[in-house]
Amino acid sequence: MSADNSQSGLDAPDRPGTGFEQMHRKIGFGGLLFAAMASMIGSGWLFGPLNAAKYAGPLAIVAWPLAAVLFGLLALCYSELGAMFPVSGGVVRFPQYAFGQVAGAVVGWIVYVGAVTFPAIEVEAALQYATNYLPWLTHKVTEGDTSVVVLTGPGFGVAALMMVLFTIINLYGVQVFVRANNAIMVFKLFVMFAVAVAFFATAFHVDRLTDFGGFAPEGVSGLLTAIASGGVAFAFTGFQQPVAVAGEVTNPGRNVPRAMMWGLAITSLLYCLLELAFLCGLPTEALAQGWAKVGFENDFGPLAGLATLLGLGWLAALLYIDAIVSPADCGLNWAMMNSRISYGMAENGTAPAALARLSRRGVPWIGVLVGSVIGLVLFLPFPGWQTFVGFITSAAVLSYGTGPIAHAALRRQLPDQDRPFRTLGGDLVPFLAFYAANLIVFWTGWNTVEKLLIAAAIGIVLFVVQQTRATERAGREQWIAAGWVLPWLVGLGVISYFGTFDGGTKALSFEWSFVAVLVLSAVVYALAVRTRLPRALVG
Repeated sequence: MSADNSQSGLDAPDRPGTGFEQMHRKIGFGGLLFAAMASMIGSGWLFGPLNAAKYAGPLAIVAWPLAAVLFGLLALCYSELGAMFPVSGGVVRFPQYAFGQVAGAVVGWIVYVGAVTFPAIEVEAALQYATNYLPWLTHKVTEGDTSVVVLTGPGFGVAALMMVLFTIINLYGVQVFVRANNAIMVFKLFVMFAVAVAFFATAFHVDRLTDFGGFAPEGVSGLLTAIASGGVAFAFTGFQQPVAVAGEVTNPGRNVPRAMMWGLAITSLLYCLLELAFLCGLPTEALAQGWAKVGFENDFGPLAGLATLLGLGWLAALLYIDAIVSPADCGLNWAMMNSRISYGMAENGTAPAALARLSRRGVPWIGVLVGSVIGLVLFLPFPGWQTFVGFITSAAVLSYGTGPIAHAALRRQLPDQDRPFRTLGGDLVPFLAFYAANLIVFWTGWNTVEKLLIAAAIGIVLFVVQQTRATERAGREQWIAAGWVLPWLVGLGVISYFGTFDGGTKALSFEWSFVAVLVLSAVVYALAVRTRLPRALVG
């Protein structure tokens, strides 16, 4: 197939009443690059430097490039798939192409659960920082031994208005979104660069990297925990945005891989500079009780708080503004992404067909409205950023592993398919990417993985119920092709339960847990490749 075709040979066929129209291709490379970066640069970078330092100390500098390498492996797989099949909602469609409706339904559910919640958490992050100017937006409540910031009644109203604004921008069309996003992204990049330069110029104390417990006070375990639970992995979530909107990209065979890889590279470089500037800019008083308890006045907004301590009032003011703009812009990007994911699920036949209906502007308008309503509802059980972030990260990281698996299967099912972008090394890159995704899930710990399994179980139950009522049910071949999904989920659960991270029983040692995840990854990878759909049934 040609890289410029709007639909691949594997696109779902038209079904009566579904309204599967062709989406308009209006996003160029520049807009796509900024969209990819905007989906990553949200609230994560504003909290990550401090949280990562608490877990890993100065070794947090290594957490960001290591996470970039892990996500880079995943991006290579998605680059090949996105260029080969430039369709909107590709992240949920690739597994269905390779493994059929059963696997596609479970994976689609997990991806959508993660995506649809992002706009809400970014709105909450923006309002939490806005409390510096409007104290009536949030207040603190005590949960057990800790206090968390949650929305007030008026705060809920403002959050709802922001969600409505996201909806209007997305309904009006992708061109308006790209223009708004490009302008905001320029401002976000300027602020990030200004923070790094100002901190380096004002207070750069290299001794902070070696004193106060040494360079790695918590060892490798602290480093990995920082990636999974310190906001580092969360800050990279969204790297696959170009794949989600590939059906609206001009020259997708070229622009989708380039935007994803360049976006990941630029963003990771900025993250590394910010972490280094933050660590070396800390006053000694902030480290009086060691890295695990590093803190200072107004550290609810770490970068702005440190800027104030360093006498950079102008920078603190700029950061407080950006702390509203960055999460809001990231939420806007995710609002666009989740409607494209539901569009892909509808074309897969695993979600109501109405979600694929397009407006005259080429926007899946029902999907936009449904996502907004779900976001509004989620403010009730998750009224604050801290109460929300663990759930979202857990859903997102699990979905990453399905891309490499689909990549490996489709290499064998469609060896002659035109691939404008091709990863080298045969099975090496997809297997390492799958292993990386499983490690990220494992590092979040049992308390998080338990929630993952519950969410996945709900999706499986919903699909089984839907199948009992469907006129066209998934065939035997599709159930066989999904035979790797349950061992994968259960295996991750078992290893996490016996592991050493957050809530695990620690029956499995730190070193052997890596071997256990490696063995699980190899077994599931081989099983998935072996049970893939026959070539005649692909798509």
